[in-house]
Amino acid sequence: MLNFRFSLHHLIATGLLFASALATAVEAPRTFDNQYKAKLYGFNITVTNRLTKSADNQYDLLFKFDSMIGTITETSKMQWDPVKQTIKPLHYLYKRRGLGKDRDADLSFDWDKKTVINKVQQTNWQMDITQRVQDKLSYQIQLQQDLLNGQKNFSYQIADGGHLKEYKFVTLGEEVLDTPLGKVNTVKVKRSRDNDKRVTYAWLAKDWSYLLVRLQQEEKGSTYTIYIHKASVDGKAIEKF
Repeated sequence: MLNFRFSLHHLIATGLLFASALATAVEAPRTFDNQYKAKLYGFNITVTNRLTKSADNQYDLLFKFDSMIGTITETSKMQWDPVKQTIKPLHYLYKRRGLGKDRDADLSFDWDKKTVINKVQQTNWQMDITQRVQDKLSYQIQLQQDLLNGQKNFSYQIADGGHLKEYKFVTLGEEVLDTPLGKVNTVKVKRSRDNDKRVTYAWLAKDWSYLLVRLQQEEKGSTYTIYIHKASVDGKAIEKF
């Protein structure tokens, strides 16, 4: 169960490219508020992702996993560079309650010094970072922009637990999917993991700036799937694709 929860977060992060229809690559990220649902071993799971604008070119991104057995809440404050079309993470928070042992993490990015301060379970340490490092949420917005700019393969350095971890993605093709919000044209993306038996896929709405509509993980003969349930962009609900 716990392994699925952590895998689910990676699934969500793989594809959460939430933005409005008809956006162009030169536009700033659009705000969104989306909800996903699944059932696992009889437990209902709800995942909420929300992007809000907090200041000029600054955004707050929320991920929340909620079930009867526990919650995980993550937030990322980030800076958008409209000239370079890049995202810089500023502050990342992680809080897990239930789902095993409680856990907290706090990452503060200092881009002048090119360092990040990690505070995990009351232990602090500093790590050097490069110009394009992301946190475990912020890279999804960068991935959105890269897709809008026509890229097909992606690789990101993620600050995680005092280390830089590489997240790799590749586009596999296009499919038409049935969803609770109707039929939609999608691009299928795979997350590549070296020496890992898990295979993760995300289907992103091609005509809606790569809105995530479906996530699927295959591992040891089991398949787990999660679908979009509700979505809104810039405060307007998406009633039907």
